[in-house]
Amino acid sequence: MSQVTKRALEQSLKNLLLKKPLNKITINDIANDCGINRMTFYYHFKDIYDLVEWACLEDARRALEDKKTYSTWQQGLLQIFEAVRNNKPFIMNVYRCVHKEQVEKYLNPLVDNLILGVIEEECVDMTVRDEDKRFIARVYSYIFVGLMMDWIKEDMQEDPQKLVDHLAKLIQGSISASLSRFQL
Repeated sequence: MSQVTKRALEQSLKNLLLKKPLNKITINDIANDCGINRMTFYYHFKDIYDLVEWACLEDARRALEDKKTYSTWQQGLLQIFEAVRNNKPFIMNVYRCVHKEQVEKYLNPLVDNLILGVIEEECVDMTVRDEDKRFIARVYSYIFVGLMMDWIKEDMQEDPQKLVDHLAKLIQGSISASLSRFQL
């Protein structure tokens, strides 16, 4: 029942974001739209931004399911772009109403998770310290998130497939090469 209520709260927030900016939405607005009381909201989330973060993570989790391997990372990244685009009113509202760093905070764990899956697969026959794997993932994550932030800032105009294809050409083979330089 908890996940059902959380999803209902997420949907209410997304409905309200079609009508007004995030910074004008209250817990009461969400609770009324959802047909619950305020305390039920607080049972699941500490504030609206907690709900926003959960919604972003859930959207990305669904987009990335089974797309964390070397052969599927491009599809996973494309699905993140598509999930962002499918939630454009929500994402643009969050982007405009909170600091850029907050949007990056939502995107970083998603992309880190995607990249770490690729890195783990690529270094299966190598001995690389976990901290070095995380460092490499973070560097690639900065590239991916930076690209996505620019895309969001430019109102999601460019074709995500084109962006992912260009990125794939740029980094082809570089993750394996990076891992080999960190091999013990």
